[in-house]
Amino acid sequence: MENALLNSLLEALDLSPENIPLRKQVAQIYMQAFDYSNAEMHLLKIIEFESTNANKFLLASCYFEQEKYNLTEVILEEIIENENNIDYLELYCENLLQLNQYDQALNIYKQILEIDNKYRNESLESIFKVKSTGIDNDFTDDDALKFIKKTNLKFDDVGGMNKVKEEIDLKIIKPLLHKELYKAYGKKIGGGILLYGPPGCGKTHIAKATAGEIDANFINVGINDILDMWLGNSEKNLHEIFETARQNKPCVIFIDEIDALGANRNDINKTAGRTVINQFLAELDGIDSDNDGILVLGATNAPWYIDPAFRRPGRFDRIIFVAPPDQEARKSIYQIQLKGKPTERIDFKTLAKKTKNFSGADISSSIDLAIEEKLQASFKDGIPQPLSTKDLTKAISKMKPSTKEWFASAKNYALYANDSGLYDEILTYLNINR
Repeated sequence: MENALLNSLLEALDLSPENIPLRKQVAQIYMQAFDYSNAEMHLLKIIEFESTNANKFLLASCYFEQEKYNLTEVILEEIIENENNIDYLELYCENLLQLNQYDQALNIYKQILEIDNKYRNESLESIFKVKSTGIDNDFTDDDALKFIKKTNLKFDDVGGMNKVKEEIDLKIIKPLLHKELYKAYGKKIGGGILLYGPPGCGKTHIAKATAGEIDANFINVGINDILDMWLGNSEKNLHEIFETARQNKPCVIFIDEIDALGANRNDINKTAGRTVINQFLAELDGIDSDNDGILVLGATNAPWYIDPAFRRPGRFDRIIFVAPPDQEARKSIYQIQLKGKPTERIDFKTLAKKTKNFSGADISSSIDLAIEEKLQASFKDGIPQPLSTKDLTKAISKMKPSTKEWFASAKNYALYANDSGLYDEILTYLNINR
């Protein structure tokens, strides 16, 4: 009966292709039958005439069901700017989780709860470990701090960064595979690694992949999760993070913008700032606790602001420069990020050559820019077009590498504040002889 109805509607649509209510009915039948590909085709035609948020949301739903997560994200970001509808936010949250953007997803989930404190979604609750009782449902910072999650990312999902991977393999992965051998030499499993370099070059990505490689729990901590205006709370927050990690070994703690937390004490006038740093150093040392099996990865764009005490053995005793991806790495990043997207035959070598000094984030932005242009073209003719090398090179031509500004500043530190040779890798990268 349904097929007969659909056939009749399609015949009517052939005679009246601009009949939007009729085409909507056809799209809905396809969606009810889980035929999202055909539903997508009709929705693109509908949007050509009626570019409403509701119609775009249906298209985003079709893309999501077909695992076209990047296209889903582009549409939802646009419509959420105009309308904070819970259905839109919910799909956006689920899509962000599919893209492994956990922190953003958590923020969207909090936003939903702020709009409606009676909102319930058991699936999202189980992921975020938040109970929505419908009564005074406040998501606290403590809940976020105590959250432990797994990551599916592996080193193969990270383009380039071979030296960084080798260092982490030696410090973390091999000790877990050969525990008895390391124990015989009195070597502990875990410790600290400080990653530094220009923004957008994959420091957060490699931290998640490290946890995925060793099947460890992962705690992703931002400075806002630690620092608190009330005296003593920042130290308490730090302690809770490390205690949670100690109870869930093996565990990777990733702290971004660590320079804001571990600033040089000579530059800090307030006693409160000094006590936070002292607490952090005590947690790293594990004086009253066992830190065996805990890896602390810190990321910073400004290592020259970090207190020297953090670089002592047993703390962040390995400091790794995360450089912008080289040509082979850029090629690999394009291959990884374009996987699963509609493309023609892509000349990855050409893309890699044209993106000298680009960070991984720059490459991702160039792909998003190309997708947005393709999406706009699809709205006009209703036919999704695959990405081509030409589309991507056009997007690249509109961008400038974001790393150049960082190197302009870093070069001065490497030349004039580098007595220990800590920043020699920056000079090597810039082909500068001291």
